[in-house]
Amino acid sequence: MEPLLPPARVGPKGGRREKHPRRRIVDAIFYVVRTGCVWRQLPKDFAPWPTVYWYFSWWHDEGTVGRIDDALRSQVREADGRDAEPSAGLIDPQSIRTADTVPAATRGFDAGKKVKGQ
Repeated sequence: MEPLLPPARVGPKGGRREKHPRRRIVDAIFYVVRTGCVWRQLPKDFAPWPTVYWYFSWWHDEGTVGRIDDALRSQVREADGRDAEPSAGLIDPQSIRTADTVPAATRGFDAGKKVKGQ
């Protein structure tokens, strides 16, 4: 994943070195994703949570998180003997019941779930 990460930000005179290794930042982000904990509950053996969150926000806004996701998905699919890119997708929307006061012309009907609504 290291080649997918953006280069370290530096100031006009070189700037200061990053205080925490990027590997620990990535491990902390994976920890949050895997456990579902909030940023503030990161264990103390990771970098401080504001630092980890700052990197995640930067990488997300810059598109790095999406590129990493695409690369990991491709690797998993190839290791499974499939094409790197999926050939089809599936969307399963949720049907929501509408009120009886909504006109029938705009209400809709989900025949598969036998529910009136959109």
